[in-house]
Amino acid sequence: MAAAPSQAFEDLLVDHVLFYVDDIEAKTAWLVDGYGFAVYAAGGDPAPARSVGLGRRDIRLVLTEPLVGDHPGAAYVERHGDGVADIALRVADAGVAFEEAVRRGARPVSAPAEHGGVVTATIIGFGDVTHTFVQRSGGGDERALHGLRPVAPAAGAWDAGLNGMDHFAICVEAGQLEPTVAFYEQVLDFAMIFTERIVVGAQAMNSQVVQSRSGAVTLTLIEPDLSCSPGQIDDFLKNHGGAGVQHIAFIADDIVRAVGSINATGVAFLNTPGAYYRQLTKRLTLSRHSVDELQRLSILVDQDHYGQLFQIFTRSVHTRKTFFLEIIERIGARTFGSNNIKALYEAVELEAA
Repeated sequence: MAAAPSQAFEDLLVDHVLFYVDDIEAKTAWLVDGYGFAVYAAGGDPAPARSVGLGRRDIRLVLTEPLVGDHPGAAYVERHGDGVADIALRVADAGVAFEEAVRRGARPVSAPAEHGGVVTATIIGFGDVTHTFVQRSGGGDERALHGLRPVAPAAGAWDAGLNGMDHFAICVEAGQLEPTVAFYEQVLDFAMIFTERIVVGAQAMNSQVVQSRSGAVTLTLIEPDLSCSPGQIDDFLKNHGGAGVQHIAFIADDIVRAVGSINATGVAFLNTPGAYYRQLTKRLTLSRHSVDELQRLSILVDQDHYGQLFQIFTRSVHTRKTFFLEIIERIGARTFGSNNIKALYEAVELEAA
């Protein structure tokens, strides 16, 4: 039986996302040059790790490169390669959130600690990914973290128009979808808002979407169907070394402008067959953008009862091909583009052929 909702998890937000990486300069350039993010903080050099904080508006990413073998990031990178290691959650009281989560069954990583007016505490989420509760005092810099010092913005830094994180797509092992959903429902007061089975050719996967009570934190959880042929989710789990974040969806106010700008830097997106656009106007009437604009940039569009969404997926540049990014614009839509997900996986299959 689920616990009664707790005020500790009432207003969850994504505070920041921590990546462990093996080459901080290269990964910083990937996000700054390719996606228009700006470096706002740095720290940790020379040991035990170097870190960089970067982002735009409500997007805050922290890249950490371990410099010593006993840093937790070293084991993470060896097992998984570069990847998301922590989805940090903003809360009103980190101590209360930590105690309540542990009382409900979460595995603790680090107890509440205060540094420079910011209180943090950490629990295990899924696989080797943690959740750090972050409590910030009013009036402080919302980008501040222990060990990071502010950095003056680079002159002439460009802006792609990305402004938030829509959702995280997470792959879990077969049989772990239901337990993972239950964890978020029972421990952190998330609600399951969407479920579907996706079939692409001979492969299939099951997906459930959980969302925080605030509506600000959304996780799309996916497991492979072992009764069907192995597919991309199986490949992710094998190459990543277990459950993990497959992609992050960034929000754009104008996806055509954002993707056009990002594409001009050399970032490669998945292509969409021309037949997709020839059929597009037969299944919906566009509320924004034109078919020509969407086709030129390979942007996908879908709709639900609430409106439309536009989305596109990057080609993975990860050495293990286990992580990529998504750009999304919502015009009222609340779902996740079921038809587009099928188109994505079909496109990836064609690439692999």
